[in-house]
Amino acid sequence: MKRIVEIVPARPGWYARWRLEPERTRCYPVSLWALVEEADGGGREVIGVDCAGQWPGAQEDGAGAEFVRYLFKTPDSGPPEDAEPTTRPHRASPRPVPAP
Repeated sequence: MKRIVEIVPARPGWYARWRLEPERTRCYPVSLWALVEEADGGGREVIGVDCAGQWPGAQEDGAGAEFVRYLFKTPDSGPPEDAEPTTRPHRASPRPVPAP
């Protein structure tokens, strides 16, 4: 069993690519990065969890989807061609400044 050591939010532009069929892939934005290690304190690795709640090595990763790789695209270059259609590029919007 592995344990989570640390969790940090993923910056916009990171995607996890999954193979659905031999010639068909799908990308989902990575929501967070988790540093995990073996229960004995060894074997640390960083795992990205995507917005669909999938991560490499999870026992319930989609219906037969196989993790391919993580990829980065600058937010202003748009999502990958195989990005989930409902995915929208992250756009920073100004937040209102609270009155003193």
